[in-house]
Amino acid sequence: MDTLPKAPQRAALFLDFDGTLVDIAPTPDAVVVPPDLPALLARLSRGLDGALAVVSGRPVAQLAALLPVPLVLAGDHGAALRLDAASPVEAPALPDPPPDWIEAARRLAAAHPGALVEAKSHGFVLHYRQAPAAGEPARALLEGLLGQSGGFALLPARMAWEVKPDGVSKGTAVATLMARPPFAGRTPIFVGDDVTDEAGMAAARAAGGLGLRLQDAFGTPEVFRAWLARLADRPAPPAERLAPPAERLAP
Repeated sequence: MDTLPKAPQRAALFLDFDGTLVDIAPTPDAVVVPPDLPALLARLSRGLDGALAVVSGRPVAQLAALLPVPLVLAGDHGAALRLDAASPVEAPALPDPPPDWIEAARRLAAAHPGALVEAKSHGFVLHYRQAPAAGEPARALLEGLLGQSGGFALLPARMAWEVKPDGVSKGTAVATLMARPPFAGRTPIFVGDDVTDEAGMAAARAAGGLGLRLQDAFGTPEVFRAWLARLADRPAPPAERLAPPAERLAP
């Protein structure tokens, strides 16, 4: 990219995982985390006095296993929060989709080799990256199921459809964290790559910050990781050498 964004002073970072911090994989289990990424995020978080959160559709437990360093984690599209490695996961009481919905999704996936159903805490995802012909039948099936009962929403994703409870999103995760230290009073930057990230982008913009689509602002996860590394390693200007670490990240 010719021109990359600049971080505002006292930034708070909200970062999507799949497709943003790491490249999209054929299946969720096949994701590859660059060896230096966890340490980079931990270093950047320290420089921001802890105001960095990974916000993902994955469960918190998966994120913690993939990124085994002290970080704020928002999983299940904001339905679950882990403020630090020693704190319990905060999760509101949410409904589960009817079991027959998941069975119907699995039957459709079985009829389209390569499609798969990923179970989540209060929903599920029907992936069709390896079976593109399943995309439209999956949409029609899931829209029909959701029409039978309230309380759930259908999220389009990159080669996937996700069923999740209404009322939670990456935007609610941003709003919740921005009301708490160390995020409160900072300028939020949300970076994501998918339709599922748009609520987080919108919440960051509504709070006076930046909502950035990875493809437009950085191009690729590799370029974005390099930007994060430069942000973490940027030396303080002479006049700011005594400023708090978070201030040193500002351009």
